[in-house]
Amino acid sequence: MSLSVSHLTFAYDRTPVLNDVSFTAEEGRMLAILGPNGTGKTTLFRCILGEQKRYSGRISVDGDDIRTLSAREQAHRIAYIPQTHTMTFRFSVLDMVLMGTTHRISPLSAPKAKELAIARDAMERLGIAALAEQDFSCISGGEQQLVYIARALAQQARILLMDEPTSSLDYGNQLSVLSTVRALSREGYTVLLSTHNPQHALWYSDEILALANGRVAANGAVKDTLTPQLLHELYRRQVILEQTDSGAVILPAPEELE
Repeated sequence: MSLSVSHLTFAYDRTPVLNDVSFTAEEGRMLAILGPNGTGKTTLFRCILGEQKRYSGRISVDGDDIRTLSAREQAHRIAYIPQTHTMTFRFSVLDMVLMGTTHRISPLSAPKAKELAIARDAMERLGIAALAEQDFSCISGGEQQLVYIARALAQQARILLMDEPTSSLDYGNQLSVLSTVRALSREGYTVLLSTHNPQHALWYSDEILALANGRVAANGAVKDTLTPQLLHELYRRQVILEQTDSGAVILPAPEELE
């Protein structure tokens, strides 16, 4: 399942945020969205999710304009995975994952055996089945992020939107979550992931979409597109790409360390 954005333009009142943004996220691929703060990454996700509707242009899923889809139909196709955050209410891990199945049942119905099986299967796939009865607010940040991913899998949508999924995680959990997400893309999921860390894009993504001042600064395969020149355009810092046995590493240029 692919997602296409064509000539998307959006403004808050008279303040432009996105300007003529076009790209396609392909099935079985991971697209990293890069750009400095305030460049429109979160607004782009809000438009895709239908939270912002006053845009011009077109957003489509497998050719269907997203504006023609009901909320339930959208939920069948697109799942949103937020950053980890503190919960106001106390839910078990299983309850959190079950929330991904709510679009399958009527508003006044409770999840049944089928939904329970879907949720447990999603947790099993991500190695968190043993956490089912634990309080979500009491598990680690990395485990919480895996719960959110399991909830998205239980939703059975094939497009995953991830907004800064590793921003509050330690280094080990960052790599664990990103490895999990890359594996899901290899299973055929379409993944769009916004990140402030271009190294993550370099290691784990197939393509990048770079935004600067609400416009597309670059879009293409990581190995061809993620260059020191692009990183300087985005972040105003001189960097070099050092080739290692584990792949390219982004390092500050010597003059940045003076």
